[in-house]
Amino acid sequence: MVQELPRRTASSGPALIRLLARLTGSDVPESRQALPDRLSQWLGWTDAIALAGVLNGAAATPAAPGGTATAWEDEYTRVRASLEKAIASGGETPPRGLRHRGKPTPMMPGVAQAQGDVDFSTYRRRYGALQQTMETGIAALRSRLRAALASRGAGMARLAGLDAAMEQALGEREMTLLAGVPALLEAYFERLKQAAAPVDESAPLTPAATSAWLDVFQKNMQSVMLAELDIRLQPVEGLLKALRADEPGIL
Repeated sequence: MVQELPRRTASSGPALIRLLARLTGSDVPESRQALPDRLSQWLGWTDAIALAGVLNGAAATPAAPGGTATAWEDEYTRVRASLEKAIASGGETPPRGLRHRGKPTPMMPGVAQAQGDVDFSTYRRRYGALQQTMETGIAALRSRLRAALASRGAGMARLAGLDAAMEQALGEREMTLLAGVPALLEAYFERLKQAAAPVDESAPLTPAATSAWLDVFQKNMQSVMLAELDIRLQPVEGLLKALRADEPGIL
């Protein structure tokens, strides 16, 4: 019987970290460092200069036509829904030999495969493509939100400039860390595949058995994608809060 998630206790960090810890069976200890101390390790001296310049009013963000906080919240909802739809429908229909009753699992590889030849390569490519889709869509929305903030005066323009500087400073580190997610999923994929293998190595793995463990994997892979989406959207949500706070009667 395939278990959906190992019952390993993870830290109280972001949902993505907790979920990956459970899938990989790893313990993730709480960091003993305060956030400012951790940031000081991630930021170089050029980043510090850029941030200081923004805080001192030296940096500026080009202004653009603004829009109400409600309008931008609607845009955020649209972008998020579009990305969630891409995650939910990412992939093709199951191979003929692996189809079974019930709704087809969207991420099942669409290339016909022998029962024992299912590998992670299709999922790795799909996850990477979805990461690129998230990155592109969210970066564009974040940039437009900064422009909307900058149109509301010097204080909001400084906040927009600070967000731009933080994105520049931490973007590469974020990309590096998130690029490691597929490798963790691959280890989980292989463990599920091995657990489903027949005790008698000469016996073939039935299509139903293959479909069962793939369904479990795909469900959890989708959960990981959605948790990553939550993390990627946090800066956007922060900008939205600033817009709401700047409009009397919104909060």
